[in-house]
Amino acid sequence: MDFPTTCPICGRENRAEYADSSVHDLTCVHCGARYCVLVRKQKFEVLFDLGTRALMDGYAREAVASFAAALERFFEFYVRAYVLERASDTAVDFGAATAALAGTWRHVASQSERQLGMFALAYLLREGREPDFLSPAALGADFRNRVIHRGELPTRGDVEGYAAQVFALIDRLLTELGGGAKQAELAQEQAFALHLAALPDGVTAVFEEHPGMFRARRFGSLVPMPKTGKTDAQPAPRSGMNSVRAYQQAQQQALFQRALTERGELLKRFKGGMEDTGQKV
Repeated sequence: MDFPTTCPICGRENRAEYADSSVHDLTCVHCGARYCVLVRKQKFEVLFDLGTRALMDGYAREAVASFAAALERFFEFYVRAYVLERASDTAVDFGAATAALAGTWRHVASQSERQLGMFALAYLLREGREPDFLSPAALGADFRNRVIHRGELPTRGDVEGYAAQVFALIDRLLTELGGGAKQAELAQEQAFALHLAALPDGVTAVFEEHPGMFRARRFGSLVPMPKTGKTDAQPAPRSGMNSVRAYQQAQQQALFQRALTERGELLKRFKGGMEDTGQKV
């Protein structure tokens, strides 16, 4: 997947492939100018938005892989946020904390089960309660494994349900993190600063904010969302596991669809702002 960028010298569009580091060193195909695009977006956000794009383009199975990867990378983001938040509270040097965190993560970088264990412990230490949302059913693990490991071809509706489940969980945990997420975001800014310092003369640096579903949620609703009648007015069921599960799924779907709408509104405003300044998007 790629995204459009605007050359800061000639103002014409180039395409850039998403880089793992969110740092993109580019050369304009039109005027030959060198420039660097730094995207302020966490990896889990990029992966989830790529999953959304794949789903909307009709690639349901590929979307599942992106949504599953987004959840795993969010667990990593949570661990980083917790560790750096704790270091900030105890006045530990930020650079030393990030280096220690990177060294520790290397021990589990290729082992998803151990990463999940680190996340579970981080959640317990931060929130003081068990992460009761880590059951296979709550994570949609069976559906993910059937699609990714057994080659099942899912329907669009099934993938939308899985996406809604993943989105609701990440959205909940981001809400609980609150300002704690800023420390992990600061680590990205630090990495950007190191790259900028090493850029040769004549290379223009461009920072970009790419509107995404989680950013729309975190920075508030952009448009008033009307109530949908029966869904919003329907009370939560009092008993019956199937009824409770169906209610939860309906709520997750409503949240996911609302986030899609908010993302669309944010993207419109983003494009409008760029057009007002004469830039392409």
